[in-house]
Amino acid sequence: MTEMSEMLKKMGLFGIGVISLTQEKIEEFSQEMIKKGELSREEGKKFVKEVLSVQEKQMKELEDKINNKVKETLEKSGVVMKSDIATLEKKIEKLEKTIQAMGKKEPK
Repeated sequence: MTEMSEMLKKMGLFGIGVISLTQEKIEEFSQEMIKKGELSREEGKKFVKEVLSVQEKQMKELEDKINNKVKETLEKSGVVMKSDIATLEKKIEKLEKTIQAMGKKEPK
């Protein structure tokens, strides 16, 4: 297990992840570990950066999962997306231009 994993285990956070931690709580825990002599100041700073990095990664993964699920649900429900409407608008504009061009070419 990595050093950071051991620290997270001590914090009891492996089960719930670090998403719910605030930077303040992470720094507070780090300071407690420094006071107890379990971490040096440098290790404490490194620990805080690593935990915040993991937290950011977990947040991004969660956001991606939510976005994918919402997109999947909307596609299944048949709801029309803005991008679909924009695509149709472009096709209509192209067709209108083609019709206008054909009308100008017709002999009278």
